[in-house]
Amino acid sequence: MTVTTDTGATSDTGARTDEAASLIGEARGRIDTLDDRIIGLIQERMAVSAVIQEARVSSGGRRVNLSREMEVLGHFRDALGKPGTALAMTLLELCRGRI
Repeated sequence: MTVTTDTGATSDTGARTDEAASLIGEARGRIDTLDDRIIGLIQERMAVSAVIQEARVSSGGRRVNLSREMEVLGHFRDALGKPGTALAMTLLELCRGRI
């Protein structure tokens, strides 16, 4: 087992071995890629939500449909537990703004 104590890559990862640092570095790269995809999907969701809101308002309806938002909250809660509800609230706020 190689223990690294200098300020190299292992200290950046918190790992105590070069092997662990390498694994962490690769996994972080994958997380960064996933984060970029998630951000892109959120931006796409925001654009779709804007289309829906515009159609709703231009037809004389309200900008926000609270029953639909409750469905979204339930879906995220069922899939991810309590933190899913907080995530869904953040998504809803990003897509429609604060109400």
